[in-house]
Amino acid sequence: MAGLWYEELKEGMVFEHELSRTVTEADNMWFCNATLNPQPLHIDYHHAAQTEFGKPLVNSLFTLGLVIGMTVTDTTLGTTVANLGMTNTTFPAPVFFGDTVRTRTTVVSRRDSSSRPSQGIVNFKHEGLNQDGVVVCICERAALMHCKPKGGEA
Repeated sequence: MAGLWYEELKEGMVFEHELSRTVTEADNMWFCNATLNPQPLHIDYHHAAQTEFGKPLVNSLFTLGLVIGMTVTDTTLGTTVANLGMTNTTFPAPVFFGDTVRTRTTVVSRRDSSSRPSQGIVNFKHEGLNQDGVVVCICERAALMHCKPKGGEA
């Protein structure tokens, strides 16, 4: 597995994920269309030009999905059972077409599952940063993780 088992994720670990991605207008339009979000701030250049931003913003839920998605290979690929929730999600700065996003993840805490002896709960803090190092997204995520199989089955 590329992801880490519950026991391998230690409190305080920090991952500077290698993947980054430049966001395009097509990404944003596809996402807005796929999610039925007609917000003019995201899809209408004329409307967006009248706002304090002066141009369309990338849909924040696309940004959140991208930030979390870029963490999977290093942390949870094949070793997670399920996401349990996301909290304290903020977008301190906007993302625009042409911005390149990268992600940093910190393992905030972990605990054994009280009802599933072969699993544990890990709390991650994900931070999305643009090409200038400006934080554009912060999210805390709780994931139910598999423990490493006993007897070399991994």
